[in-house]
Amino acid sequence: MVQREIKVVIGAGAFNHNPDWLQTEESELNLLMPSQWESRFELQSISAILAEHVWEHLSYEEGLKAAKLCIQYLKPGGYIRCAVPDANFRNEWYQSMVKVGGPGPADHPAASHKIVYDYMSLTSMFTEAGFQARLLEYCDEDGRFIYQDWDERDGYIYRSKRFDHRNQDDSLGFVSLIVDAIKPI
Repeated sequence: MVQREIKVVIGAGAFNHNPDWLQTEESELNLLMPSQWESRFELQSISAILAEHVWEHLSYEEGLKAAKLCIQYLKPGGYIRCAVPDANFRNEWYQSMVKVGGPGPADHPAASHKIVYDYMSLTSMFTEAGFQARLLEYCDEDGRFIYQDWDERDGYIYRSKRFDHRNQDDSLGFVSLIVDAIKPI
């Protein structure tokens, strides 16, 4: 019997284009509630987890706790593809939109942002949880955008260089810091 690969989207939301993945929302699979994971999955049963603009809604400490929970449920060699706003992207409008506490009313999606990561803080958090981190898209300390080719079939990220409608004519209007956090074999 061939076992189906389990691939999970955390906080699926409107921008999700991963139809063959298990779509979840915070109310049904919370990154900080082990009991919800225990009731749905066996340890080391998940091949991939996708979290597009989710981790910034957790503090650094909560993000670390969530990563440590996820690593328990990933198979060896499994990964989290994580995309968050990038603290090093040099765009005033963007930084206003993604800042901690958000730009406006409590119902704005960014109102619950608790952190804006740069590539060093995000990779450090995943490394501390036991992952190997592979950066896919990010801005360095000087604001230079760095891109490594990645396959969207391994987790489609809308808010990325290739797919976000705000990125046109070689001009970046909206980027994400994207990392694959890989569980060692």
